[in-house]
Amino acid sequence: MKKFIIERNLPGAGNLSPEQLRGIALKSCEVVNGLGKPYHWVESYVVDDKIYCIHMAEDAETVLEHAQKGGFPADKISEVRSVIDPTTSV
Repeated sequence: MKKFIIERNLPGAGNLSPEQLRGIALKSCEVVNGLGKPYHWVESYVVDDKIYCIHMAEDAETVLEHAQKGGFPADKISEVRSVIDPTTSV
């Protein structure tokens, strides 16, 4: 599977309550389980007006399908080409 970063514009995201975030997570998991194809939601980062999600799927179309079925915005879907960290420098 390929790794994707999804940028979701969601004004006020940083002010969502724990209950609201739980609801979003439950819906995402429900959609993942119903896709019927390989898919993995890794994690998401909530900032002031956006949510950045890391998902793994066969292609960007499947990521978009997840977003549409869940009612989530998917303003930009980018395939991760490489990962670097401090150990890359040695």
